[in-house]
Amino acid sequence: MERKDKQPVVGVLLFNQIEVLDFAGPYEVFAAARDQSERTYFRVLTVAEQREVTCFGGLQVIADATYADCPDLDILIVPGGPGARTPEGQAGMIRFVQDQSQRVELIVSVCTGAFILARAGLLNGRKATTHSGRIDTFRAEFPGVTAVVAKVVDEGTVITAAGVSSGIDLALYLLERWFGPGAREREARRLEGPWT
Repeated sequence: MERKDKQPVVGVLLFNQIEVLDFAGPYEVFAAARDQSERTYFRVLTVAEQREVTCFGGLQVIADATYADCPDLDILIVPGGPGARTPEGQAGMIRFVQDQSQRVELIVSVCTGAFILARAGLLNGRKATTHSGRIDTFRAEFPGVTAVVAKVVDEGTVITAAGVSSGIDLALYLLERWFGPGAREREARRLEGPWT
């Protein structure tokens, strides 16, 4: 049965050198998915330390909110990209993720966003996945995390997804988890890709 009691608020974390598809894929699913009466399932917004973000490849994006004025969220999506892989300059982002992990119902990563979750201490003693080309680096940096090769790894309140386009798989997974298989099927048909 589909849950209709609440429209969950999804926050998509943005940062410089973020991989575009890592955030745009899930954003598309969450923003576009609708029930049979055409009501959107989710309210989705972007949040960053500073309003302006320059993505990997040069795309410039203006975030809806900053850490300072971020509204209450139900789900926080942490994408990856070159800006996620190394810890330099991540102190504010790590603090924000740690703070949100105490508030949100779910915190999830796409691709190398798992590095951010691990640095925030959210993956210790858990299974997690990341981009298959970065999994050995991930294992070396985070020996307390059981890194596995999988599309989506669900550890209850923390979920990780594999590389780049896996953000779409993750969003469909969350759509089904929150609103049931019918919701996922409708959105997968709209996407007209390999998810049907």
